[in-house]
This record gives sequence, structure tokens and C-alpha cells, in this order.
Amino acid sequence: MANVALTELLGAPVVDPSGAVAGRVRELAIAPQEDRTRIAGVVVRTSNGDRLLLRDALQALEGRAVRSSLASSGWQAFSGNGAEGYFLLERDLLDQQIIDVHGRKVVRVNDVELEPVSVNHHIALKITGVDVGARGAVRRLLKGLPWTALRSLLEKVPPRIIPWEFVDLIETDPARRVKLRIEHSRLSKLHPADIADILEDLAPAEREAVFETLNEEVAAGALEEVDPKLQASILESLDYDRAADIVEEMDPSAAADLLADLPHETSEEILEEMGPEERETVEELLEHAEHTAAGRMTTSFLSFAPRATVADAIQALYTFEGSRETLSSFYLVDEQNKLTGAVPLVNIAMAKPTTPLKEIAAPEVISCHLETSEDEVAELFDKYNLHSLPVVDDNGELIGIITADVVINILRNVKK
Repeated sequence: MANVALTELLGAPVVDPSGAVAGRVRELAIAPQEDRTRIAGVVVRTSNGDRLLLRDALQALEGRAVRSSLASSGWQAFSGNGAEGYFLLERDLLDQQIIDVHGRKVVRVNDVELEPVSVNHHIALKITGVDVGARGAVRRLLKGLPWTALRSLLEKVPPRIIPWEFVDLIETDPARRVKLRIEHSRLSKLHPADIADILEDLAPAEREAVFETLNEEVAAGALEEVDPKLQASILESLDYDRAADIVEEMDPSAAADLLADLPHETSEEILEEMGPEERETVEELLEHAEHTAAGRMTTSFLSFAPRATVADAIQALYTFEGSRETLSSFYLVDEQNKLTGAVPLVNIAMAKPTTPLKEIAAPEVISCHLETSEDEVAELFDKYNLHSLPVVDDNGELIGIITADVVINILRNVKK
């Protein structure tokens, strides 16, 4: 059976077992909490009000007519509480923005493609994709044309269909989002930078609705990639405890920069909700000027005594909770925590487990002071082709490190 578009069915006659036209199609409904891929029922406009023709009673599609195996007197009312829990394709999808997780972008829906499938003597309508191209727009614009002429014209317009499996729905009402079980599990699997691009393309209400469904770790990664101008507004839209959970998952340096951009009261409320250890780390970073090495560093890294071995370093990896960007080098410190060396990760990968770290340390270690300007930091990265740069205080103690991705952000902001 050929696929059919949603807009082809809207307004189509619905015929009961006697052959009489009992009403016309007003909507197609899905119940996402049960099956997001199949139409749960057809909403029919009748002389007695809207009725729901459940999918088991869809006998056939005959041309543009829908045939029911159940008399219209058996169709249930569709209004008030009876309509709750349903997602309506015209109301909730047509002309709405959706997330194309395959194309990693936000698009607007022009039509919906449906596949009629024969199942146990009735027809099931399976959603195969959404039309975001010109074909769907033309079909709706010229809907009044004779059907054969319209079909002939549409064949000349190339389709632009996003498979339904790659579509993430957007629902701004929190209660309805929970009831319909609309989540963004597909979106969560994208790279944080792609999620950030998608969030930036959404309107504020939609952006907040999507962001609230992401788990704390994914949300933190995406927030770090979002344009700084939007970071604060997104965080301010959340409850303090939710915001704190996300900030705890962020790189401490990025978290400190973000909190510094918030109103003081908001920043304090979020810090109050954070765990003691994470709060202390971020508060220490907040004391430093933003455009210095101290303001750009992270305190999440791995350091060892010179007598530690490769096996010790590998074991530490299993429990390390920081970002992967900080693992390009491991650092050596003496008993006073003074920086004595750096061991590139590649050296550890190629050495025997019993090898002392000091034996495979780099010939020299490049470092900078807490008050080094971010411009000088960028110059050091460029001059020595660094992946990370340790930051020390007046006594030479290792306080934090700066990673290459931070320097990239510095340079990107300079260009802006």
C-alpha cells in the first residue's frame, strides 16, 4: 500500500459499516507512552461532536476515504479528559519545530508521512517520517486542486523526509511532557557541541523545555558549549537544586566563569545547593580574575609522587571523574606539592606497569603562574604545541591546569 500524507487524510470522509459518511477526519492521535510509531486513533468530526475511532476499528483506506468496521454509535467521545494523554499530529506537529537528531539541527514540520499496514483484518497507520521540504508545503498550499492534478505536480517536487526514528518532539508544558513521556534520549547521545547548537536554534521556552529533560552530565557538557550569552539565561530558568546538580558536573573553571556572570544572589543560592567539596572548589576559582591563568584553569587533574609507577597512574584512571581533556599529561609533585615534572599519556601507554613515572617524564615541564594573562597562556600553547599547561603559585606548588579546549575558546572569543 502506498504511503499517505497527514494532510491528505485531514478532512477525508469516514465511512461506517453501512456505507454512510459518518463524519470527517479532524485529527490523527498517537499515545507516545504506549507506542510513538503508530496512530492510536482517528479523531472524527461528527454532527454529535468529536469522536475517537480507535485503530483496531480502522478497516481500510479506500482512495481518500477511511472505512470503519465499527458503527459510529460505538465511537467514544473525544473531549475533556478523554483527550488527555494523546499527541495530535496536526495540532502538535504540523508547523512546529522538531529536533532532527540525525542531521543535528532544528527543523519545521510541513507534513507527516504515514504507511498503511494490514494487521489482522484492519489497517494500522505507521508514522514513517516528517516532511520538512517543499513537497509538504506545496501539498498544503494547493490542497483544493483536483487530486490527480495535485499528485502529478507533487511528483516533480523532490521529497525531504526525516525518518521518524530520528525525530525528537518538543513539548513546553512540563506536566504534559511527563504524561506523554516525551524525552530526549536520542538528543542525549549527540556530542555536547551539537546539542549546544540545537539549543541555540530553539526559542527560549522550547530551549528550556528540552534542557530540562537532559540528565545532569549531558546538560553540563552542553552548557559548557553554549554561547556564553545564553548560558546564564538557561541556568536562571532552572530551579536552584537542578542548576546546582548541573554545575557540579561541569568543569570547575567553566562553572566558576558561569556563576560569575549570574546575579550575586542567584550564584549564592546555587552554591548553597552544591555539595561541600564541589562548592569549595568553585568558590576558590571565583576568587581569581577571569582573564588570568587562575581564572581559566581547572583543579581537576591527576598528580603523583615521582616514585609512583605506571600501574599507579592507570589505576587512578579508573576512579577519575574529571574530563578527558585533562588527561593528556599526568603531573609529578614533591612532598610540598611543588611541580617537578609532567608525563605525557602516550608515554604511560607504551611503558611497562612497573616503570617509575619519573623515568618516562618529559625532558622539561612548561608551566605558568596563577596571574599569567590568558593571552600569554595562548602564546605558550602555540609556542610549545601544548595539550595542557600546569599552573603554579609563588611557591611553585601545582594549583591547576589549563587544557587546550579552554585556549580554543579564548581564541574564539577574541575573534568575535
